[in-house]
Amino acid sequence: MMTLAHTKYIVLAALIFCLTPIFSQAEGLIADQKFKADNEIFVTFSGAVDRAVAENIANYTVFEEPDPDIQLELESATLSEDSTRVSLRFKEPLNTAMTHVVSIRGLAGIDKTTFTVSKSYLGYLFGILISALLINNFVFTKYLGLCVFFGTSKKKETAKGMGVVFTLVMVVSALMSWFFYNFILIPYDLNFLQIVVFIGLVSLTVQAVDTVLRKVNPILFNSFGVFLVLVIANCVIIAVPLILANNNYNVFETFMLALGAGGGFLLALYLMSSVSERMQLAKIPPTFKGLPIAFIVAGQFAMAFLGFSGLQIF
Repeated sequence: MMTLAHTKYIVLAALIFCLTPIFSQAEGLIADQKFKADNEIFVTFSGAVDRAVAENIANYTVFEEPDPDIQLELESATLSEDSTRVSLRFKEPLNTAMTHVVSIRGLAGIDKTTFTVSKSYLGYLFGILISALLINNFVFTKYLGLCVFFGTSKKKETAKGMGVVFTLVMVVSALMSWFFYNFILIPYDLNFLQIVVFIGLVSLTVQAVDTVLRKVNPILFNSFGVFLVLVIANCVIIAVPLILANNNYNVFETFMLALGAGGGFLLALYLMSSVSERMQLAKIPPTFKGLPIAFIVAGQFAMAFLGFSGLQIF
């Protein structure tokens, strides 16, 4: 005898059986989707589609996943000659770091076809690394940490050692800051203590590195002098925890940001030390010797790094 529960299961199975072809058709209709430029989305279909439907911007609904109420304005929808690819151009630049939801009405006889467009997460992480390393180098584009930069960039060995130590301190302190920020400051509503806590964590990390370096490599430790202690108040090493807090980065994004910032500082030190060693043999006017010529060279490096502005790999 068939019970009410059996009837429910049969009806549910019938609905799934009837709707499966529709869902499969909608899912299989979109072969690929990606951001083409800062204001363009490129969609590839699995087959030819109706040109009148694909090029009618009224059939599209696009919004960022966190803000479904704010629809993005389309400027044009251009279908390729073989009717398998459509280029969606928007009036305003897109925030390609966010996932976008695209809906198309009437495509291939389907009431609404919905899919998401987002960057590769590995590409996004690599973008954070490259941005901190080159595009937004903290020394040459933000002019942070100049005290330690000019003080330890006179010799290559000192510059490389300081860069490696700085990167190590940066990564460790940033990860500790992320942990404290997400599991202590936010849950207990202590955000106003950000700077105090971050400076304390950096001081703890620098003290540990100071103790280890004093035992392992006394020569390198003596070459740093007072600049290793100045890392505690370095603007770069404080800026990274503040950036991760403002952008709500997760632990992987925090690691890439810290690694890129430390690597960018190492790159800046090495470039400056290479030029400084050559300047010792150059004929420089007496009034420009020392810090003045160092500032001029740093300014030239800063102008060179402006060439990375707008670089977008993914």
